[in-house]
Amino acid sequence: MTQAVQTYAYLRPSAVHENTAGRALALETSGGAGPLGATANPRFFSGFLTSPAAAAAALLAVADVAAARYYQPQLRASLDPVVTAGGDRLRFESFSGCCGVHARLDVLAEGLDGGDLGHGTTNVDVNNPLREGLSRIGTGEPLHLAVGPDALEVTTLDGPMVEKKVPLPERWVRGFAETQVLTTGFDLRAELPAAEAVRFLRTLPRTGGRGSTTGWVAPAGRTLRPTSRPVPGAVCLPGPERLAALQRVLRHALTLRVYGPATTAAPAASAWEVVLPGMRLTLTLSPDASRGFSGEGGVLAALAAEGSAEDAELIATLLAWEPRIDPAELAAQSGLTVERVRAALTRLGTAGQIGYDPADAAYFHRVLPYDAGRAEAHNPRLRAARALAAAGAVRLGDGLAEVTVDDHVQRVRTGADGQLGCTCLWWAKYRGGRGPCKHVLAVGLVRAGRPEAAR
Repeated sequence: MTQAVQTYAYLRPSAVHENTAGRALALETSGGAGPLGATANPRFFSGFLTSPAAAAAALLAVADVAAARYYQPQLRASLDPVVTAGGDRLRFESFSGCCGVHARLDVLAEGLDGGDLGHGTTNVDVNNPLREGLSRIGTGEPLHLAVGPDALEVTTLDGPMVEKKVPLPERWVRGFAETQVLTTGFDLRAELPAAEAVRFLRTLPRTGGRGSTTGWVAPAGRTLRPTSRPVPGAVCLPGPERLAALQRVLRHALTLRVYGPATTAAPAASAWEVVLPGMRLTLTLSPDASRGFSGEGGVLAALAAEGSAEDAELIATLLAWEPRIDPAELAAQSGLTVERVRAALTRLGTAGQIGYDPADAAYFHRVLPYDAGRAEAHNPRLRAARALAAAGAVRLGDGLAEVTVDDHVQRVRTGADGQLGCTCLWWAKYRGGRGPCKHVLAVGLVRAGRPEAAR
């Protein structure tokens, strides 16, 4: 598997400090980006948390996911969470090592007291001493939070930087894009009060691994009941043991909200949001515990769309560190249609620049050290489609196209709904559930008049 190495450079380790006023949580940042460009160690916030114990437990839950591999639990992951300051909140995000669980903690304005919120994205150091310190934070004591160095002029006197060189699989990078695409199709499916939420989550298994199961749950009054099949209104729960990180915050939970797509017979992703005082902790699960988000193929159509690269460049220049990104407003500013803006946002998502929050039903902006071209270059289906288009393997007809691959022909039909389907084994198995096959992509490229060579 292709890997890149990302170096995180922190001025000192993150820590929980004791002082006469209580405890102080100092989260050290690595290099990041903001409105003024790249910053070595950005400072995003310095103030108090209004619910210290809940915030500490939620941060530990995000760190738990970053350190976990749910499908191969014998292997340990180690990725420092990403933090984004959007002017109205702090977002902490992580992926599991198997890329099948995405965790996001939104510390909202009401969860922060004092200090101005900055804008930008970076990584925060999470180490074992910090985890131990967070686990000792109680409810009744004040907790001061500093995200970034407190005194830039003296930090170099503390000694050499703390550096972590972490191998980042390409699938982890692509996971940000796939979760954005999947969650844009989510709606609120169920909402449970605190007592019922705790009762339901505590009935779920905590281990699964290769024996993990996929089931569904359906709203039943104020709770959720398991069901063996996707009845109307049901939400898929693939690998229920992957919600184990939520156990840390149950005693602080106010509500459990469940998001997902309309009920389908096939397994589907879902998002599980625990509402905390001034915060929201959300775990998004991939459709199958045995595969991560990176294989879902939801970004392929946007990557192959005509003009999507140019549209993405235009939209990128218009993005600002606003709490919410409005596609209609971007369409008015850019002169593009809303559909083309959404495709451009999807393409930017392959570089980690765009996320989506189902609770707000809105996109948000972050910046990671990757580019969209890199994600496209590492997608084998898209590379294969470009090669077929460039080789003249596609023959277009009226509602039917033929794609010649070696010594056989695949037929791509246009359905009554305008969607393309294929006769290949991939399409027969997934029915578009994991994105288009290479033959459908190749036909789309030729129809768009873009049979350029693979790159």
